[in-house]
Amino acid sequence: MPPKGSNEDLTPEAVLAEVSTKMDRAVDAFKRDLLQLRTGRATPALVENIDVDYYGNMTPLKQIASISAPDSRAIMIQPWDNGSLREIEKSLMSAEMGFNPSNDGATITVPVPQLTTERRQDMVKLLKRKIEDGKVSVRNARRDGMDSLKKMEKDKSISQDETRRAQEQLQKATDGHTKLIDETGSAKEAEILQV
Repeated sequence: MPPKGSNEDLTPEAVLAEVSTKMDRAVDAFKRDLLQLRTGRATPALVENIDVDYYGNMTPLKQIASISAPDSRAIMIQPWDNGSLREIEKSLMSAEMGFNPSNDGATITVPVPQLTTERRQDMVKLLKRKIEDGKVSVRNARRDGMDSLKKMEKDKSISQDETRRAQEQLQKATDGHTKLIDETGSAKEAEILQV
């Protein structure tokens, strides 16, 4: 009887499905991470996760207000509770993103200043690091899958041919997810560099 914790009930298909799920999560995390990258355009994603002191609890802005970008130069924030206007304004100013919000008593307008060429280049460098981090996450998932397949082969629960076929499918999944990260990163880079 194999030792507890062995891969006896694991199939190559199960390993591939698990790895694919991990890779999907890595790509989703990468895309969420990119939303925080500031381009020259105003998007609600720039401010929606800023924490606001809402009656003693630190709460993400998106949970206490509706956020929209009526044009590419401003973000409009309309709190559901007008009593939170001051705290939202304070949080936006302390977010260290260079925002200077204005409050008209019902809504907050956040002008998004144009990025300088130097700042755009810095953002592209940061983007490249995020792209590489995303690819590393995908490759780590592949490595874990490869290790599981090799262990299954070593434990004689699958044949060499099954291992080889599963590894080829694993590589295809890795290539597909890596390509998706590259395409998403290229689109974001074009958005950052667009004046």
